[in-house]
Amino acid sequence: MKTLVIGTGGREHALARALSLDPGVAEVHAAPGNPGIADVAALHEVDPLDPAAVAALAQRLAVDLVVVGPEAPLVAGVADAVREAGIACFGPSGEAARLEGSKAFAKDVMAAAGVPTAEARVCTTPAEVEAALDAFGAPYVVKDDGLAAGKGVVVTVDRQEAVDHAAGCERVVIEDYLDGPEVSLFALTDGATVYPLQPAQDFKRIFDGDEGPNTGGMGAYTPLPWAPAGLVDEVLRDVLQPTVDEMARRGTPFAGLLYAGLALTSRGTRVVEFNARFGDPETQPLMALLDSPLSPLLLGAATGTLAEVPPPVWKDGSALAVVLASKGYPETSSSGDVISGLAEAEALDGVHVVHAGTARDGADVVTAGGRVLAVTAVGADLSLARAAAYAGVAEIDFDGAQHRTDIALAAAQGEIAL
Repeated sequence: MKTLVIGTGGREHALARALSLDPGVAEVHAAPGNPGIADVAALHEVDPLDPAAVAALAQRLAVDLVVVGPEAPLVAGVADAVREAGIACFGPSGEAARLEGSKAFAKDVMAAAGVPTAEARVCTTPAEVEAALDAFGAPYVVKDDGLAAGKGVVVTVDRQEAVDHAAGCERVVIEDYLDGPEVSLFALTDGATVYPLQPAQDFKRIFDGDEGPNTGGMGAYTPLPWAPAGLVDEVLRDVLQPTVDEMARRGTPFAGLLYAGLALTSRGTRVVEFNARFGDPETQPLMALLDSPLSPLLLGAATGTLAEVPPPVWKDGSALAVVLASKGYPETSSSGDVISGLAEAEALDGVHVVHAGTARDGADVVTAGGRVLAVTAVGADLSLARAAAYAGVAEIDFDGAQHRTDIALAAAQGEIAL
């Protein structure tokens, strides 16, 4: 099989690497890619937001499967164009990707499907915003209705901060605050059959202790030793399958990766949000522990034959990713800073460095974005995976590098309680 991965980030590097290790995959291509992806795939230039250009590249390369990584190309209809060109594509249609592209649409689908989620109001005027903030009270949860690369949500007790965030958006969803720890649960689906992956947890805030502004994610780990027994079965029954069935009922079947962001609240499991693609950085530790070949699962989801593919199987142990971000992130990002220590980190047992915001400058690998690298490690348990990942982090250096020191610390110490 020949595959083409669309995107430039850490998620795409993790997927391309998993495909390169798949015995059923003869060639891995990627576009536009990054220096890390270049180690496992042939890179090609393309505008990932141009559906016709992506479809033409897939035809020229004569690939069997296109895997669309980021959300923006999916919402732009890249998967539709690839399928219209007669090539299997892992990723939902532009219409189905509205589950991520519009928080209001997702709330409507959840209401119709009976999926448990926070009560919410859609607001387009300052008066509506003020009324919704009054109704729900603090902590205030304000979400940009459109795509915002994981940074469109403000959760704050500062009412003025909530008002200011809403003022910067055309339309916002304001909702009731959900208490309890958050969990990411991904599922592969062909529009009918749904295969959940194992749960993961990511860390959105920039600083230790969940302080500072939201980011695209500063680290993640899997599995969750504190998660309640039966969580995956519960979410499949109450969230994932009903959502997939409702999308099919509407005539816009969802085929690809359905990402449920969940809060395990004092009132039960609730959906915080849906995404329409693999999450970043959760994909990195998940791919590190996936024991099944990836291509049959993706191809089955893309071709409506997922039920004919065995469900995913996982390796024992734990995996963890720690993100190294550039100077100024998330407000700004620094580019062109030379990165050292990559080979030293990769030489450590169980450690793999996933590239996200990187580029080549002659012989050097340099920063080229906000989240630069994700140092990913596996271990027999979570404490060992943490130790390996942070040993890898210690080998890497670039000007202004920043990372959290507490990824999965509470879980490793048994301090998370429901």
